Amino acid sequence: MGILRSFDQFANVVLQDAFDRVIVGDLYCDIPLGLYVIRGENVVLIGELELDKEELPPNMIRVSEAEIKRAQKAERDATDLKGSMRKRMEFLDFD
Repeated sequence: MGILRSFDQFANVVLQDAFDRVIVGDLYCDIPLGLYVIRGENVVLIGELELDKEELPPNMIRVSEAEIKRAQKAERDATDLKGSMRKRMEFLDFD
């Protein structure tokens, strides 16, 4: 997300004060990115946000960048464990 400063006929975009909103469960963090130039071939959707209106559900909790990275790692580790458990149990052939 960021402030749209410029675009052209190829959908190349310049965003000012861009940030990456990372969401893990009920936690979120806005990681500042600064000035971003995005090539048009990478643009899928452009929309407008009302800055005075909160876009997140009320149950979301804002956390620091370090906390969201820990939450991402925990989620990734849980997914990896689930995948490895599934591979170990494939021999049971529950299908």
